[in-house]
Amino acid sequence: MSPKSQPVQRPASILLAATPIGDIADASDRFIRALGEAEVVAAEDTRKLLALASRLEVRINGKLMSLHDHNEAERAASVVELARDGARVLLVSDAGMPTVSDPGFRVVREAVARGVSVSALPGPSAALTALAVSGLPSNRFSFEGFLPRKDGEVKRYLKDLATDPHTMIFFESPKRVNETLVRMADAFGGGRQAVVCRELTKTHEEILRGDLNALIARTAGEVLGEITIVVEGHRGEGNAEDHVEAVLALASEGMRLKEAAAEVAEATGLRKNDLYKAALRRRDKPKKK
Repeated sequence: MSPKSQPVQRPASILLAATPIGDIADASDRFIRALGEAEVVAAEDTRKLLALASRLEVRINGKLMSLHDHNEAERAASVVELARDGARVLLVSDAGMPTVSDPGFRVVREAVARGVSVSALPGPSAALTALAVSGLPSNRFSFEGFLPRKDGEVKRYLKDLATDPHTMIFFESPKRVNETLVRMADAFGGGRQAVVCRELTKTHEEILRGDLNALIARTAGEVLGEITIVVEGHRGEGNAEDHVEAVLALASEGMRLKEAAAEVAEATGLRKNDLYKAALRRRDKPKKK
């Protein structure tokens, strides 16, 4: 065979693809095309992927293999080897982006170590969708995934997060959501603002907002579906009384008291309502004669 007639070896690569978290219409054309063109598809649950492919009316022509939490450690090397041999490898989880509280991390780490290119086909993400609709600060956030299962471990974990200023995103089982909110209230204080997102993008999507105490009451009964919890970060040290003068000074310049409280809250990390109430008390306090 002459050099010109030799087949060109494709660069070794693995594509991580996000799958719909609820609404099947969120599957992109690119994802559907990749699903049909892949020569190897590594899936968290092959049955669920086949069901998704059927609903999308796409045929999986490549080799289908399972890759889940219990076998990823032993299969990561073989998946990467398939890519090194020139196969188009597509890696998917049941919902959302692989590696984000889902299988895929070990494969990516193995691929990086062996010089295999890894790319991502972006798409739906429960964590980012919940953050976007939460109404909580999104300029700084941390994804915490699922909490530890053992009582002592989860208490220590949440205690360590109690003073974290970032908005925090958690995944939780519907069976444990109320218990988790109780633990969060113990660690963060019941007045911490939070949002419980249930069945995101699905027909029965529900978003519950309020402080942790209120959410505990609202989730006391049976809760069903996929759950994402978004919790406000620590709002800073200090006492509202220490910053009342700043609020009143802004108000004396013509700013409404609530607006003045909001501006000081932004600067100090304190709660707007606490500053507003403290300023009201100070303003309305009878002056000594």
